Amino acid sequence: MDYRENPPRLILASESPTRRAMLSHAGLEFETRPSRLDEAAIKASLAAAGAPPEAIAQALADAKAERVSAAAPGALVVGADQSLLLEGRIIDKPADRAGAKATLKELSGRAHRLVGAVAVSRDRAVLWRHREEAVLEMRDLSEAFLDRYLDEIGEVAVQTVGAYALEGRGAQLFTRVEGDHFTILGLPLLALLAFLREHGVAMT
Repeated sequence: MDYRENPPRLILASESPTRRAMLSHAGLEFETRPSRLDEAAIKASLAAAGAPPEAIAQALADAKAERVSAAAPGALVVGADQSLLLEGRIIDKPADRAGAKATLKELSGRAHRLVGAVAVSRDRAVLWRHREEAVLEMRDLSEAFLDRYLDEIGEVAVQTVGAYALEGRGAQLFTRVEGDHFTILGLPLLALLAFLREHGVAMT
């Protein structure tokens, strides 16, 4: 098939405003269809089966892409996920402000890893997958700073896996960041664009 003459539809299997913004700013035309997966149940099942924490983000990215592609024949569906690992243990997205504060207190003064995974599926089959990691070291955070910070960022604290958004006020939390910026935001964008160029979806 000549993808340049007849490029497939592109669908993002995510409700994440950050991932939507990344694809949009990169000039891609796409639809958005959330996967509605029970991510907690999948994580628990994978962990019980002995899956390494680093692999769980990829498994979830695959599952999101496969599920949405089942109802979108011929489309390329992008699934993505991100795991925060602290000393080999997954830290889940906080449910509320108290959980966000507890997460930040646990990360304070320590280094953690972000694992960003992406998959592209067509007709329920994963065509491509990719995973990248970044390391972030957080400075020591006082109680007063945490309260003021959480007041300022509001709902963002429960929308991100580490209760921060590096592209905003979250930058004030860190002393060191190593890794791809897009991966830290939740999507290894450069690798994805390289794949999409092969299928006529991104500019060549």
